[in-house]
This record gives sequence, structure tokens and C-alpha cells, in this order.
Amino acid sequence: MTTAEELTMAHLLLERLGISLEDLTNATPPAPTFAEFIPIVSNAVPVGTRRVYKPYWGKLTETWGALRIDEIRATDVNWFIEHTRKTAAIRRSSRGGHSAAEHAYRALRCVYRYAILNRVIDQRNDPTAMVTKPKHVKSNRHAIDNTLLGQIVEVASTTGDDPTLDAIMIRLHLETAARRAGALGLRPQDLDPKRSLIRLSEKGDITRWQPVSPHLMTHLLHLTESRGDPDDNRPILRYRNGTPITARRYDHLWERIGQHVDTVRALGITTHWLRHTTLTWVERNFGYAVARAFAGHAASSSRFGVTATYVRAGISEVAEALAALTGEAHPLAPAPGPEPG
Repeated sequence: MTTAEELTMAHLLLERLGISLEDLTNATPPAPTFAEFIPIVSNAVPVGTRRVYKPYWGKLTETWGALRIDEIRATDVNWFIEHTRKTAAIRRSSRGGHSAAEHAYRALRCVYRYAILNRVIDQRNDPTAMVTKPKHVKSNRHAIDNTLLGQIVEVASTTGDDPTLDAIMIRLHLETAARRAGALGLRPQDLDPKRSLIRLSEKGDITRWQPVSPHLMTHLLHLTESRGDPDDNRPILRYRNGTPITARRYDHLWERIGQHVDTVRALGITTHWLRHTTLTWVERNFGYAVARAFAGHAASSSRFGVTATYVRAGISEVAEALAALTGEAHPLAPAPGPEPG
């Protein structure tokens, strides 16, 4: 049993150390390890964010899983970013691992942002705040010229083990400027044949209805009916056996096209180049507001100030641009006016 004398000595010792009884009572528990905290963060972020950061969180867990998140310093963060850059997978579109370094930084920043929000660490102890963000390397993507685009469409629709599927994939991206994730997530309930619209769920968990040509809609419906049950909730883009495709199908498609078209291989052309191509054409012919709506971008006042709020393009204008692009009438596009006399 503790005696009065021992209690007095303990109080004196705490006073000399500058520690009060309140400090002991309010002592915070030790910070969690990366292995413990990353799953918590992963469950808290949107699906799109989780998909992008998951590989980097896996690398974090593999590297520092047993360490507490308050044990990392700014020099460790710099090391991890450079380590990720050097060990990044080499792909046709790689740019020296710079993109991987950017994502590694953002993935780590996300972890510490949630740690601060949850009061796991103090904002002053965030090591990522003391590190310079990796320099962004400008993309070399640009619009594809008509000759090269024709070669891409030809190879996609005449070679490989499923040219019908590949041709639909290429046309889907050319008509909608959809991102790859949007096409992969397309399901039967996302089709509106009457209005010739598809519902895309893409970056930032943004969902939008996008016009497509009646011709493409027919092919999407046929693909759904011929390769599975149209009432199920599985993705529309499927193999003949009904198995949904994954991002690997896109990788294999562009590798095959690159074997036939040297420019595709040399430039590292991917699906995102189709998005650039379509949006460039729309902007040149229908203006910035329609191109922004066509792309599914959130409204921004950075270019036109407050005026941007009043010049948003509607779905009928997007449909009009699509009709001009495809040369096929769309049910939501305004009827053409009379020819000038």
C-alpha cells in the first residue's frame, strides 16, 4: 500500500518534471501503426480515391507497416517518394516514374490529413507538410489526327480475339470522351435507350448522363443481351463467356494496336488520348462551355470568372455536338434550322 510519504515524494517529483496530475489523466494513447491506420483511411475515402491510392498504401504498409505514423520524419517522406519513383512499373506511357512519385506523395498526405482530423497527431507534427510536392511533369497527350485515328479504329475492329468488343470500346470513348473507369463501370441500368443516354460514374464519384448515338446504343444493348442477363448488375463490357473485362483489356488492346501502328507504340497512346481528341474537336467547333459539359468537368470560374456560372452548356448542346461529331441525329439535339435561301 502506498504511504503518505511516498505520495508526497511522487508529487514533488512530478512538480520538478513540470507534469501535473491533469497531464497524466489526459495523456493521449500511442499513435497507430501504418498497418492499423491505413485501412481506416481507406474505408473513409471515396471509391475513386481508394482505387487510385490503394497501390501506394500497399507499398506504405509493406515498407512501414509496423511503424507508428508519428515516427516518420520529413526525410523519410522524401525517401518514400523517391523510392516509389525508382521502383514504378515501366509502361508504354511511363514518364520516368514522376506520376508514381506524385501519387505516392498524395497518398501519404491523405493518410496524415485523416490522422489530423481524427486527432491522432497534431497538425504541427505532419511530416508531409514539410516536404515539397513532386514537380508535375506536363503530359504529352494531344488530339490524334484523323489518319492515325482511322488506323487505330481499323486495327481494333479487325484484329484480336474479340474485335466486336474492342470496336465498341473505341467508339464508346470517342463518342463520350469517357474515362476508362467510367466505361468499366457501365451497367445495364445505366442505359436509357429512349433518350439515347448512358450514365457515367467517374473521377471524384461524379455521375452524369451522357448522350451517345443511337447506333452505339444499339450495340451496347446487343452486347448486354448476347453476353449475359440484361437484368443483372454486372458491367456491360464483357467477354463472350459473360465475364466483365478489366483494365487489363485496355492494356492488351493498345499493345496490340501498337504492334500494327508504329506511332501508337512510339507515343505510348492510350485510351485517354481519345478523350483529348474528342474534347479538342468539341471545343474547336462548339466552344469551351460545351466542351466542359461534354467532359463532365465541374463548373469552374478560374477561366471566365463569375460569368462561368451563367454560360454552362446543357445536355441538348452536348447532344448537338455529338450529332455533328457522329453525323447521326440524336433525340435530344435541337432540330436543324432551315437552309439559308
